[in-house]
Amino acid sequence: MRSIGYAAKGAHSRLKPVLFDREDPKANEVEIEILFCGVCHSDLHQLKNDWGNTVYPCLPGHEIVGRVARAGNEVRRFKQGDLVGVGCMIDSCGACPPCKAGEENYCEGPKSWTATYNGPMKPDGTNTYGGYSDRIVVREDFVLSIPDGIDPAEAAPILCAGITTYSPLMHWDVGDGDKVGVVGFGGLGHMGAQLARSLGAEVYAITQTPEKEEAARALGVDGVIVSTDKDAMAVHAESFDFILDTIPYEHDVDQFAELLAQDGTIVLVGALEPNKPIDNMTLAKKRLSVAASLIGGIEETQEVLDHCARTGVRPQIEIIPIDEINEALKRVKGRDVRFRYVIDMQSLRAQAEEIVAAGRRIDDPEIHAQDHPGEDPHG
Repeated sequence: MRSIGYAAKGAHSRLKPVLFDREDPKANEVEIEILFCGVCHSDLHQLKNDWGNTVYPCLPGHEIVGRVARAGNEVRRFKQGDLVGVGCMIDSCGACPPCKAGEENYCEGPKSWTATYNGPMKPDGTNTYGGYSDRIVVREDFVLSIPDGIDPAEAAPILCAGITTYSPLMHWDVGDGDKVGVVGFGGLGHMGAQLARSLGAEVYAITQTPEKEEAARALGVDGVIVSTDKDAMAVHAESFDFILDTIPYEHDVDQFAELLAQDGTIVLVGALEPNKPIDNMTLAKKRLSVAASLIGGIEETQEVLDHCARTGVRPQIEIIPIDEINEALKRVKGRDVRFRYVIDMQSLRAQAEEIVAAGRRIDDPEIHAQDHPGEDPHG
């Protein structure tokens, strides 16, 4: 089945329109016509091979919302026309203890879980292509229902930014009476703050960008702390029960751990690469915990979608056409977006004839060349 999308051929390449093939849906799979796809900071990390695991060509996108175009004859939960979503995973072993517990994101199978794009977490020479495309084929078990009342474009970021922040809030039982800090107020942080508030917590946004205070307060936070202001940080020292750290790059965690009360926990969900060392004395003197969390399972992802529909929590989005994706990624890298870009895939379909006429296939040898070796096309 011929498909179109935007892919990059290497770490120094721009995303460009390409032709590629999707398999027809098997008996237990659905074909989804993609309507919207969110732009995640991890898309940028993956394109640049920041984690050392990228399989090129890379066709990103794991915040996917669309309508079922076809359903295999064994599919029972979905039918043609249903509004559905696909998040970060499209498969897992299904047999290990985490998978059986509904935590496919911690799959212990030989290849871990299969990412929606960039193949298995540990590349084995295979690849998968994501949501910067016109359609995707996914096993029924990894497809989510988009609840009534959520705009399809707004639903897209919930499938990554929403579940990535919701899962640790639930795991560490954040709720009424807790004082919660959300470090970093971007795509993840603005969702985490709203979700923590919806669970009854007192929430503070912690940011190094004073200009974000107005936007944070508009989303209902109880206070804003500018992390570069030592006096402001000192006022809140040893007072937080839980801190959600959403910063997507290497940084000093100690300064935020100092804000935790005894037995408090800070959970890192943004930076997946090695971070700066943590002073154990900072932790030991108050019996603090530093932890991390990785997205969430399929059941929990459906749970956060339903929770957002019920409570009114929504991502703040800016809809873009797909031909602006490279410029958008520059702005993501420069932290100059409030708060999540979402691609309108109708803009891709409008290019279909041009893309087909150009005949540029994702598996052409030419696509593996670098545009500008040594240069960063995304700033």
